Amino acid sequence: MGFYSAHPRFYVSVDCIIFGFHEGKISLLLLKRNFEPAKGEWSLMGGFVQEDESIDDAARRVLADLTGLTDIYMDQVEAFGSLDRDPGERVISVAYYALVNIDDYDRELVKKHNAYWVNLDELPNMIFDHDEMVALALKKLRQKASTQPIGFKLLPEEFTLTTLQNLYEAIYGESLDKRNFRKHVARMDYVEKVGTIDKTGSKRGAALYRFNEVKYEETGTFKL
Repeated sequence: MGFYSAHPRFYVSVDCIIFGFHEGKISLLLLKRNFEPAKGEWSLMGGFVQEDESIDDAARRVLADLTGLTDIYMDQVEAFGSLDRDPGERVISVAYYALVNIDDYDRELVKKHNAYWVNLDELPNMIFDHDEMVALALKKLRQKASTQPIGFKLLPEEFTLTTLQNLYEAIYGESLDKRNFRKHVARMDYVEKVGTIDKTGSKRGAALYRFNEVKYEETGTFKL
C-alpha cells in the first residue's frame, strides 16, 4: 500500500454510444439529463467505474442498466481526458459504442432513465465532449462494418435484402448500387434465405433472410 500515494488520483468513467437502426436510419439512444452537472441537456449514457469491476465490465453494467440487455455487441472507442472536459471533477472517460436491435431493449428502463432514440442526422448538441465521442465512434463503426459482419447486430433475426441494403447505406451515409450489393450478398453463404415472405412492404412481398454466425465463423471472410 502507498506505492503511488505521491501521485494524483482521478475519477474514471465510461460513456456508451448506443446505435440502433429504425425505419432506414441509424439512431442514437440519448439521455435528457435530470441531474447535475448539465441538468436538462443531452448526453450519452455513462457511469463511474467501481472498485470491483474492470472498464469493460463497467460498460456492460451501464448498458444493462439502460437497456435491460446483457448480450450487446460493444467495442472500445478511445479514452477522453482533457483537463476541463467535465465541470464537476477531473474525470477520464473511456468511450464504447454498442449495437442494439431496436426491438429488443427494455422500454420501461429507457423511459425511467429519460432516454430517447434520436436520428443520427438530427442529433442535438451534447454535453462535454460527447459530440466528439459520437463522431469518432461512427468513424470506427464504418471502418469495422466494412470488414466484419457487425451490422447484423442491428437487425432482427429475419430481414429482407432491401432492409440489409438500407442498413449499410445508413451506416456509410451513401447510396449503394442495388445490383452490385446483391451480387456481394449472393456470394455470402452465411446469409441464408429463410423460406418465408415478408408482405408488409407490398402484396407480392420479399424473401426473408438470416445471418448464420456459425457458418460465417467457418468461412471467416467478409467484405461489403
